[in-house]
Amino acid sequence: MHYLVTGGQMKAVDRYTIEEIGIPSLVLMERAAAAVAETVEWEAERLYGKGRPWKKAEKCSIWAVCGTGNNGADGIAAARILYNKGYQVTVIVAGDSVKGTEEFRIQKQIAEKLDMQLVEWKDFLPGRCDVLIDGVFGVGLGRDVEGMYKEVVEMINGAGARSVVAVDMPSGIHSGSGQVLGCAVKADVTVTFGCAKRGNVLYPGREYCGRLAVRDIGFPPQSLKAAGDMAFTYDEEDLGRIPQRPAYGNKGTFGKVLVAAGSPGMGGAAYLCAKSAYAMGAGLVKILTVEENRQMLQQLLPEAILHVWDGFDEETLCEDVEKECAWADVIVLGPGIGQSDASYMLVREFLMNAYVPIVLDADGLNVIAAHSELTQYFTENIIITPHLGEMSRLTGKTIKEIQKNLAETAADYSGTYGISCVLKDAATVVTGRENQCYINSSGNSAMAKAGSGDVLAGTIAGLLALGEEPFEAAALGVYLHGAAGDRIRERKGPHGLFAGELAEEIGYLSRRNE
Repeated sequence: MHYLVTGGQMKAVDRYTIEEIGIPSLVLMERAAAAVAETVEWEAERLYGKGRPWKKAEKCSIWAVCGTGNNGADGIAAARILYNKGYQVTVIVAGDSVKGTEEFRIQKQIAEKLDMQLVEWKDFLPGRCDVLIDGVFGVGLGRDVEGMYKEVVEMINGAGARSVVAVDMPSGIHSGSGQVLGCAVKADVTVTFGCAKRGNVLYPGREYCGRLAVRDIGFPPQSLKAAGDMAFTYDEEDLGRIPQRPAYGNKGTFGKVLVAAGSPGMGGAAYLCAKSAYAMGAGLVKILTVEENRQMLQQLLPEAILHVWDGFDEETLCEDVEKECAWADVIVLGPGIGQSDASYMLVREFLMNAYVPIVLDADGLNVIAAHSELTQYFTENIIITPHLGEMSRLTGKTIKEIQKNLAETAADYSGTYGISCVLKDAATVVTGRENQCYINSSGNSAMAKAGSGDVLAGTIAGLLALGEEPFEAAALGVYLHGAAGDRIRERKGPHGLFAGELAEEIGYLSRRNE
């Protein structure tokens, strides 16, 4: 698990470290600069191959484009380290040096005393550049990049550098949301300090960052408390979080999942969801669906128990729902159920009668959006799994508004209704009723296929059946779903993935926890 912070949180950590712990700002800056310089040297080695340092230095032309804040000071310090090693370094200052921070003025004075080549942006004449250090803006940027700074960003992107190394954040990317503030630098590598920033992992910032290197520069653990509630993400080491299946157990031990899914012609949603719940480890899975889906489901998933109804009868439906709520340990409600009167009755009756965790997905969410009074039945056991379009219908916000504030939108909904929210996007966000926030770092565009969401709902249900709490099940389910997609993409490339393969791959991932 790795923590993710906003720019404001990182500033609080920085301030606490300097003012309360007593580590000088310039000490932290020197460590940050060393990390950037080391990365630049790795890039030089990649470009020119291994060999004597002076040979690479002789060939490699480095530009450090620096603003007048502390991010620019980091850039000048990194340039100085490289200069002292013999590299051809030019520092380009973008902004009014007189108005620079104290750290910037100190670093600039040191560079001047060493007779480094410093040039003001207005006087700079571009030439050949191999590695460019982007130190224009850091994590504090909150406004659109305009005027001279827009020209600077455009120059960086058009400089023809063989590698661009960004300091902390690519200039122009919001450190909290990952949004492009007017225009932004496209980096090949981003070196960030202490913790990754939310904008490093949320799109489109994640794409602008290129390869991400998180470097320790000496923030003590105590300082992280100054950040307050931090988001987090999982990586491969967190596969160990998959719950074990004790040797002394039976199918009832590992939970009973009810999948209420599939209208006529939509039996595939029920199949994929139920298959995924089994693949994740659930002991028993029952599918509640229409008669038209019986034959297909019996053929594709004979392991599942079927409860079908033929035609809509309100009294029978209410009786069936009450009976199934008493049977199930976990319920998945919504995939492929449509938005008919029967769908409304189904959602209402389950929400009124269930006292177990419910994964509310797909058409179940569309029913909620059309009948907002149903939210009165939401409890802490509810997990909703909307994509951007469904979230737009639930909240009344436009998709663009949601994308600009992905984590905040999910957190607001969780906080309002006291539930867990899985807001699906290229970097899915999971929020909980107690201010928890998970931002996913696994997955890829090959997974953007019909049925992928049904697999995710079943995966989360399987984890709930194994005893995970709603928020933890949602976060781990999202990570496993994406990790399975990454493994398939490695084998099959970006186009050939099928949703059913995700369920099978998720089952294989649990082997990593043996």
